[in-house]
Amino acid sequence: MSTIRVQTTQNVTIEYEVASVGDRIIATILDYLVLFVWSVVVIGIASQFGQTALVVLAIGLVGVPYLFYHLISEVFFNGQSLGKRARDLKVVRLDGGRPSLGDYLLRWLLRLIDLGVFSGAVAVITILINGHGQRLGDLAAGTTVVRLRPAAGAGRAAAHLGSLDPNYQVVFPQAANLADHDVALIRQLLAQGLERQNYLLLNEVANKVKNLTGIYTTLSDEAFLRTLLRDHAHLASEGAY
Repeated sequence: MSTIRVQTTQNVTIEYEVASVGDRIIATILDYLVLFVWSVVVIGIASQFGQTALVVLAIGLVGVPYLFYHLISEVFFNGQSLGKRARDLKVVRLDGGRPSLGDYLLRWLLRLIDLGVFSGAVAVITILINGHGQRLGDLAAGTTVVRLRPAAGAGRAAAHLGSLDPNYQVVFPQAANLADHDVALIRQLLAQGLERQNYLLLNEVANKVKNLTGIYTTLSDEAFLRTLLRDHAHLASEGAY
C-alpha cells in the first residue's frame, strides 16, 4: 500500500496511507447516490406543482447542487464529501498545509477531464501511475487523497492505552496544558509509530511534546507518550481543567 509523509504545522512528520483507487471509486459512487436520491426527492415534490415548477426546480435544486456538490462539500467539510467521509478519506496537501479555496477550485475544475472523459478512465490511470494517488486535479493543486481509517494493528496499539484505575496517580500534571487536538495527534502518531515500528517517529513526537510541556523524564519514548495520554485522560475525567 502506497504511503506519503506529510510535515504538519507542528513540524511533526505524519505518514498517511494513500487512498486506493477502489476506495475512491466507492466514495464517488456514494456521492452520486446521494445526488441521485436528492434529485428523486426534488423532482417528486416539484411534480406536484405542474410542469413549469418542475423545470425551474430541476434546474435550481438539482442541476446547481450536482454541478457544485464536490467543490462546496470539500470546502465546508475540510476536504471531505459525504462519500469520502463514509470511506474515511480526506483531501490533504502534499506540503502538510490545509488545502486552500484555490486548491479545491482547481480540483473541481479539472474534475471534468478526470472523471468526465472516458467515464473516469483518465483519473484511474493518472492515480495508478504517479505514485501519490493523484488525479490531474490533485497534480495541479498539489493535493492528494489519503485514508484516515487506522489499520487494524494501529487500532490495537491505541487500544493498549487501556482504561484508567480510579486510584490512578498522575505522573505528568503538565498534561492538563495540552489541547484536545494535540492529544488526538499524539495518540494518532503513537499508534502509527507502533504499528510501523517507526521508533524515530516516536522519538520525534516525544521530543516535541517535552519541548511543548517542559517535561523532563528518563522514561522511554513509548512509555512517556502512553503515560502522558493516560494522565490527560485521567485529568479530563476528573474535570481538572
